[in-house]
Amino acid sequence: MFGEFTRWIDLIVRRRFTVVAVVVGGLMALGVYGLGLHDHLSVSGWDDPGSESARAAKLRDEAFGHDHIADVILLFHAPTGKTVDDPEFAATVVDHLNALPQRFPDRIEKVNGTYWTTETGLAVPDIFGTERGDHAFASIAIRGDDDTTVLNNYRAVADEFPIPGIDMEVAGGQPVALALNDTMAHDQRRMELIAIPAVAVLLFFLFGGAVAASLPLIVGGLTVLGAWGIVRLLTSFMEVNSFVSPVVSMIGLGLAIDYGLFIVSRFREELAAGRDVPDAVRRSVATAGRTVMFSATIVVIASGAILLFPQGFLRSFALGAMVTVALAAAVSVTVLPAVLAILGPRVDRLGFNRFHARRADTDQRDNPWGRVAGWVMRRPILVAVPVVALLVVLIAPVRDIAFGGISERFLPPEHPTRTAQQHFDEIFPLRRINPIDLVVITRDTADIDAVVTTANDAPALEAPFPDAVQAQSELGVFTTSTVVRDAHDAGATIDYLRAMPLPKGTILLVGGQPAVERDSVDALLDRMPWMIALVFLITTVLMALAFGSLILPLQAGLLNLLGLGSTLGILTWIFVEGHGAGLLNFTPQPIMALVLVLIISVIYGLSTDYQVFLLARIVEARAEGATTTEAVRTGIARTGWIITAAALVLLVVCGAFALSELVMMQYIAIGMVAALFIDATILRVVLVPATMTLFGEATWWAPGSARRAGRGDEPNRGSGGSDDRAESEACRDESEQSAIESEARLVGEFR
Repeated sequence: MFGEFTRWIDLIVRRRFTVVAVVVGGLMALGVYGLGLHDHLSVSGWDDPGSESARAAKLRDEAFGHDHIADVILLFHAPTGKTVDDPEFAATVVDHLNALPQRFPDRIEKVNGTYWTTETGLAVPDIFGTERGDHAFASIAIRGDDDTTVLNNYRAVADEFPIPGIDMEVAGGQPVALALNDTMAHDQRRMELIAIPAVAVLLFFLFGGAVAASLPLIVGGLTVLGAWGIVRLLTSFMEVNSFVSPVVSMIGLGLAIDYGLFIVSRFREELAAGRDVPDAVRRSVATAGRTVMFSATIVVIASGAILLFPQGFLRSFALGAMVTVALAAAVSVTVLPAVLAILGPRVDRLGFNRFHARRADTDQRDNPWGRVAGWVMRRPILVAVPVVALLVVLIAPVRDIAFGGISERFLPPEHPTRTAQQHFDEIFPLRRINPIDLVVITRDTADIDAVVTTANDAPALEAPFPDAVQAQSELGVFTTSTVVRDAHDAGATIDYLRAMPLPKGTILLVGGQPAVERDSVDALLDRMPWMIALVFLITTVLMALAFGSLILPLQAGLLNLLGLGSTLGILTWIFVEGHGAGLLNFTPQPIMALVLVLIISVIYGLSTDYQVFLLARIVEARAEGATTTEAVRTGIARTGWIITAAALVLLVVCGAFALSELVMMQYIAIGMVAALFIDATILRVVLVPATMTLFGEATWWAPGSARRAGRGDEPNRGSGGSDDRAESEACRDESEQSAIESEARLVGEFR
């Protein structure tokens, strides 16, 4: 395996210009193909397609047609001192409503109904107006048989609904969906305008030179371009939710830059050690490059576990993340080594190399990270106990965690679309756009009244269910709907309706947005333990085979779970309990369950990512003959600054999304920031050396087969201290070559 990988590296070094031209050209072509990605994304996929609510929605659409009653709600406020019956006011509104379907026949189907008499809509003043005549509304139907088509049609005419000189607001399902989608698109532009320049400045100071700093950015940019094209290709075979694009871009850019950072840093270390350029490239890819590939595999597995969930949103994210991370690793071990082979020592151009001189030195045991690790290992229990206690305190708020779905409350409190929807719900509480739907299937129409009467005893109904309506195209299918007092807390209502007795031969399906939200959360909670267990098991097995130890991956997994729990506690404390709501300008509310799954997967994958880079250097030092204590200190000293730098890069990228106006993006970004901070400081620098010191030589225990698969021959168990490092240069070269091959075997087994 090592020989094959060596030949691959030699090919890249020899054909470096060809590799750059072919791979970069291919990624640029994918980027051009992906330029129209936004137009092919979907707004669907939030529900569990196998749930009762999804079956109810499908049957309702088939029997009664797609429901357009809440597409667009135009809320009108009467002029001061007048009512909505004022002739001038009414004439202006009616003329505008009549003109909408005439001007945009391909986008707007009709006026469903309103307070006044119009050409295409029902006129029901008692339903569409208030008793005092100070408010009225109109319901507008947008053309389309699926959510994505409807939203695209609405987007095309969104600016046509306001009437100059009329006090009105635009609410409804499509304005809310458009506001959410446009906010996400704005977040992606913010990343491009703020995060990327900020990361460029950060990398310049980390590397001390413009050329070296530009290389990870080039890897990140090429990765995002290629990912856009591949995700665009996925849209030809499946629905890809629009939310995927900014999140995948955030993760892909951050990880690609991190991978580039690791390889460029290792290359500069090898140059500083006196290697010639081809040898430095080979050693960099054989060590850091292999670790990148193994690390990317771990992140891909963590993302792939999301495929256990049925929601299209999660499945599209999982595929997008898997493609992007794999692409980031592939670019890092093809284009980047080729560019390094071309640049050679010129990688240090356009900067001040003194800034990096000590960092590039291979003897780093006494740098700040090495000193901290040494201090921790001298008193492991004294350090570990209070640190673990602190993390447990951070986990404590998880007991109050609550789950919800997406709604207008994800927008800032003062957002005009959110305030319009809230005003409509307050003025017309019985006309809210997220009712409970009942779909009844029966052969005996006489049973319908009994079903509706029993349903009206359900708790928390705002009004009784009206008489059921029979479908024209589906005999024996009836539907009725009403609203509940709190659509986001309708569990008792749904439980009653699904458990109530029914006449023989009658089937009742409970649907509507409250039921969709409830079913989606239930599906996630049912499968989440399986996802976590699967990720934990697979990553543990892979790391055991790679590092030849069962204790190392178990320790890594437990520390990752500790960090993950702390992150979820922080998110609960902020977003559910509301601490910092004023500063971040959001409304405290349940965490969206779908996004929580995403956060768990990404955070666990990234935590394992950093653990792999750290353990790879510890195992390398161990293979050179160092004791456990020396290997841990050497590994932390060599990777401390680069893991910190990698975390800083991701912190900057994620931090840009923390400025989002969408609370969903805020808790993804803040969750990532919290997890990265805990991981790069508390876990890697403090708890890893403390726990490995406590385990001692037992750290390296594994069943014989795992040890042979992962580690090959036992490493030299000599003292490994300063005397070993004082050997002749020839012996050190031989030892380093052995270490390279040993680590290649360790990390390469995952292949």
